[in-house]
Amino acid sequence: MDERAALADLADRLPDAGDDCAVVDGQVITTDMLHEKTDFPAGTTRYTAGWRAVGASLSDVAAMGADATAAVAAYGAPSFEPEELAAFVDGAQDVCHAVGAEYVGGDLDAHDEFTVATTAIGTAADPVRRSGATPGDAVCVTGTLGRSAAALELFDRGETDGANDLFRFEPRVRAGVALRPHATAMMDSSDGLARSLHQLAEASGCGFAIEEPLPIDEQVDAVAADERERRELGVFFGEDFELVCTMPESAVPEAEEAVPCPLHRIGTVTDGGVTLDGESLPDRGYSH
Repeated sequence: MDERAALADLADRLPDAGDDCAVVDGQVITTDMLHEKTDFPAGTTRYTAGWRAVGASLSDVAAMGADATAAVAAYGAPSFEPEELAAFVDGAQDVCHAVGAEYVGGDLDAHDEFTVATTAIGTAADPVRRSGATPGDAVCVTGTLGRSAAALELFDRGETDGANDLFRFEPRVRAGVALRPHATAMMDSSDGLARSLHQLAEASGCGFAIEEPLPIDEQVDAVAADERERRELGVFFGEDFELVCTMPESAVPEAEEAVPCPLHRIGTVTDGGVTLDGESLPDRGYSH
């Protein structure tokens, strides 16, 4: 089984684990694991690895509309190099400070591959779930799509400075908090826009009619060979950690004013099916 199938198989045993975070007594908690071979391309600095690993968990906190409190990381590697450890902690601390949280430690363990397991916690009295979208709601997304896809192309080209810059995303914690009073459903786009829409549709028992143009990052235009590849990188690749949300149509203007980053209306909630410009949008995206 892949990750999605395994989670579905465990759903009955772990009923609180079906959202971006679990919710326990007003707190949200999430954990993630990243590996060198699948998540950190050659040329990824340890500073970027610390930022990105912890940022991935903070993004889950953001998706619940929660204020981020703290994060920890378990760091496994074949050896512990002082400069690499220091750079990793610097990245972890800096991404936490960027969203008003604290990096408070973790664990070290010998491992045959550089591997990081992160946990983040936050607080929200009324967190936003994936299950509240209603037909007629607007569908919105923060920021731009495809940054990570463009970064991987730059890593492949050996342009590691630009690639590392793109890999260090700011988790949308402040945007999530600003969206909380308006959003009816929300999640992050770590698996890609298309898969996120299908996951929201499944959780809310609805569909989505999405329309172009979509907010695909200008860096994708710089690396994509044609329009087909541009759409592939922006819609299906994933690992962007933006927020995908729904809200009443009337709430969109106020939400746009409140959110401290671009918020794009990309479609409408429907009774069923997920479409892009009237054509069925495949349930395809990043797989672990």
